[in-house]
Amino acid sequence: MMKGKSGKGYCNWCFAKTNKLGLPAVFLLCSFFFISGFFASTLLSLQDNSIGTTRSTLQESVNEGIEYNSLTPGETGDDSVTSIPFQILSWKPRALYFPGFATPEQCQGVIDMAEPNLRPSTVALRPGETEEDSKGIRTSSGVFISADQDKNGILDIIEEKIAKVTMLPRAHGEAFNILRYEIGQLYNSHYDVFDPAEYGPQKSQRIASFLLYLSNVEGGETMFPFEVII
Repeated sequence: MMKGKSGKGYCNWCFAKTNKLGLPAVFLLCSFFFISGFFASTLLSLQDNSIGTTRSTLQESVNEGIEYNSLTPGETGDDSVTSIPFQILSWKPRALYFPGFATPEQCQGVIDMAEPNLRPSTVALRPGETEEDSKGIRTSSGVFISADQDKNGILDIIEEKIAKVTMLPRAHGEAFNILRYEIGQLYNSHYDVFDPAEYGPQKSQRIASFLLYLSNVEGGETMFPFEVII
């Protein structure tokens, strides 16, 4: 048997390498490899469990909004560390999704505030264009309301939260454009930024947009048609 052809298994390889050793030595070597393999597999298992536990803990900390020890903030900073869950939908354009960003009560409060003042939505006109030229591009109804116009403080809370996730000061934001889209209404593909080559010189420029859905409906969507793979 010791002179036979070696097979493809581990034990056959072990016998082939120990054909000049006595039985006790063979037994000790096999025992050593068995024990080494056992501890190696146990160590790898512990590492895998540790990684899994770490990922689970991180996910739980995000889901539960756990607060951590904070540092002393500056005059414009926050007193505590908070976690606002988000999902990356696209890198270019950079699009993030924030589930449950506002409570149902806050959303209904905004709807009740805006509904009596809704008017047909308009679009910015290029030099030489008329309202007739833009007819059919945007058919929703809407109203602009700033946070300081909301006596209930709902928009103030939402605006503060938006400033945190966008890392942009509240003072740099516009008033809220609260919109209602009924069946069949739309806003054709467009840029929120105003290209000076088309609209003329601009005093300021938009660098981010934040969309907050106030109700759940069947049908309709917001689409970003030009995602780039980077």
